[in-house]
Amino acid sequence: MLKIAFLSVFYPYRGGIAQSNAQIYRAFERQGHELKAWNFSMQYPSILFPGKTQYVAEGDQADKISSARTLNSINPLSYIKTANQIKAYQPDILVIRFWMPFFGPALGYVAGALKKRGTKVVAVIDNLVPHEQRIGDRQLTKYFLNRCSAFIVMSDVVEEDLKAVMPNARYRLYPHPLYDQFGEKLEKAEARSKLPVDMEQKVILYFGLIRKYKGLDILIEAFDQLSEAYELLIVGEPYGDFQPYQDLIDKNKNKNRIKTFTRYVPDEEVPKFFSAADVCVLPYRSATQSGVIAIAYHFDLPVIVTDVGGLRGTVEPYNAGIVVDKAEAGLFAEAIQSYFEHSQQKEKAKAIQVFKEKYTWDGMAKEIIEI
Repeated sequence: MLKIAFLSVFYPYRGGIAQSNAQIYRAFERQGHELKAWNFSMQYPSILFPGKTQYVAEGDQADKISSARTLNSINPLSYIKTANQIKAYQPDILVIRFWMPFFGPALGYVAGALKKRGTKVVAVIDNLVPHEQRIGDRQLTKYFLNRCSAFIVMSDVVEEDLKAVMPNARYRLYPHPLYDQFGEKLEKAEARSKLPVDMEQKVILYFGLIRKYKGLDILIEAFDQLSEAYELLIVGEPYGDFQPYQDLIDKNKNKNRIKTFTRYVPDEEVPKFFSAADVCVLPYRSATQSGVIAIAYHFDLPVIVTDVGGLRGTVEPYNAGIVVDKAEAGLFAEAIQSYFEHSQQKEKAKAIQVFKEKYTWDGMAKEIIEI
């Protein structure tokens, strides 16, 4: 049994990072380790946060991991306080989640302080190169990396980014396990009745934050090229102005079969969208890995993705969807038509089981310990 400190974002913060941190935390518990979580007292200043709220809303389902909320991302005094508290805990391992250079100073300071003490610092890395880059990102990332002992990366593109910055890095590649906190898949008829969506329609799902690099505009334009047999569900919170997308919808010949749910979707509502859909489409312009794929696979839902970042490696080896060469509307329209014309849903849904069995949160926790 090891003593583990886990520094990242947990409840009451919402979103995929907090949810997956809870999954890793519970996996450590199941394996019998002693552990304690440290959290942010302030993650982002409100002025820098593009969404409506950073926090779980009343009534949302959430794994309420108990944590010490000490780290303020822009207050150096809190870095010292957090490092001192974790040092007093005397962990064998400090686990830190890293997904954005903005957090490099805060997380890097704590990592360095614990590494000097002799604690092994393992970083679980979602992204090293941000989708929307800013001056200084590379320096902030390097500051953090140099203060860690080892790394878990979740896609081959992050693996290459890590080797470019730190050629001798000690790391392991372990793909993003599935989100399984959403409960069971619903019967398709039940799920569609909740939206509502006609049982005869071929239903395409776009799910997740709406940001430029995620290519929702490409999917809307692709949908314009499809027949009346298709329906599009757009589900997710816009980070920025949704009006440009609404303008595309308004002039789309199939606009009457586009349903929008432009808000944060709490966990209890997630099953109806994925259970109602026939395929999940991710027309990303850039990516590392995708938490949306992890949700889709949980519901046995195949995906159509762009060949960017590590998406091909999460889809193609398992025959769990279609990989499109470029983020272009015409290519996505062709891929969607091909998927339905060749009745690929059952075949690819069955193939997803291989991924489910191979990559688990318990498996990731073991990789962290072993590295």
